[in-house]
Amino acid sequence: MDRAQKQALTDSLHQDLAETVCVVVTHQTGLTVEEATQLRRQMRGIGARYRVTKNRLVKRALGGTQFTGLAPLFSGPTAIAFSRDPVAAAKAAVEFANRNAKLTIVGGGLSGQVLDEAGIRALATLPSLDELRGKIIGLINAPATKLATLLQTPAGQLARVLQAHAEASAGDAASE
Repeated sequence: MDRAQKQALTDSLHQDLAETVCVVVTHQTGLTVEEATQLRRQMRGIGARYRVTKNRLVKRALGGTQFTGLAPLFSGPTAIAFSRDPVAAAKAAVEFANRNAKLTIVGGGLSGQVLDEAGIRALATLPSLDELRGKIIGLINAPATKLATLLQTPAGQLARVLQAHAEASAGDAASE
């Protein structure tokens, strides 16, 4: 890799890190190409990305981002998972690491705060942004549904009372 390619890779990685909220640093020793591809697919499916990194280049790319404190984590065979969703990358990385011992969670960062492995695992247990949105919509929608049901019930009862009254009046008029 020549100097221009390294600079382009560093710039690309810097841009990715500047736009992300959550970074998970992993050690991936012995992952096969098939396993790495499976992990990448899983990450893409939830809106996250996974990249094998060159430590020296990623340390340069961290400069000027909110994740500069992660530099000490980059030693050995590292890769990073990152996402704009605060939970997605952590959730996918931890899930994959639990199934495959070749991937180890080293640490990471969330909005500039450095997290250790336990912090990343705790982050992975939180509901994702989409799950939270769904819950909020459900909470907002539930009272509206109940209100609509309550409003319809008396109106239906009133209509039945009026219908019965009209039938009774029609029956009285016919008997006269």
